[in-house]
Amino acid sequence: MMWPLLKRDLARFFPFAGSGGAALPLLFFLAVAMLYPFAVGPQPELLAKTGGGVIWIAALLAAILPLERLVASDMELGVFDQLRLRGIAEESVMAVRMIAHWLSFGPLLILASFPAAALLGLDGATLHVVLLGLLAGTPGLAAAGLMIAALTASLRGGAALSGLLLIPLCLPILIFGAGALARGDTASLGFAAAISLLLVAIAPFAAGAAIKAAREG
Repeated sequence: MMWPLLKRDLARFFPFAGSGGAALPLLFFLAVAMLYPFAVGPQPELLAKTGGGVIWIAALLAAILPLERLVASDMELGVFDQLRLRGIAEESVMAVRMIAHWLSFGPLLILASFPAAALLGLDGATLHVVLLGLLAGTPGLAAAGLMIAALTASLRGGAALSGLLLIPLCLPILIFGAGALARGDTASLGFAAAISLLLVAIAPFAAGAAIKAAREG
């Protein structure tokens, strides 16, 4: 049953047409990379020094965009209740959704880092650190986003609240990911990967508990 669920979630998240498509985070990510040189000026030294951090900020903000469609619509339609009646635990459903959520934006942002690095004038070594950081950090962004989306799905104005809650939760990943760029090494990426792994481990249980609480409430 998990494979059909994954296919269903991917079909919902991946269409590039419409406001809920996977193109929206990707286009937002590239738009930040294109507009940043106009904001700070075309000086290559400045862009090369700050461009990696800008990519991380753009990735964080792009991860906020899909939160509204992660949980709320299925909760309103009673999808989770139907799955529970079929004997599928909320934790399993949330684990599958977390994977689908990451696949819908994480690999795309990693690939988009190549044109973004060219726009920002990043050298090969910096781009290498950025790619490793995004590979380690984007699963944590997806996990944190799922938890926040589940917690706010039953609240009025939850979509606006989701972004405000996600930023501080993901700040440690951003700090260590950008810190690796500042130091010019990959040692800090281990901390970012550890935090990301912790979020991935607890997200299905936290999100599942939030779904149960919303149902009982």
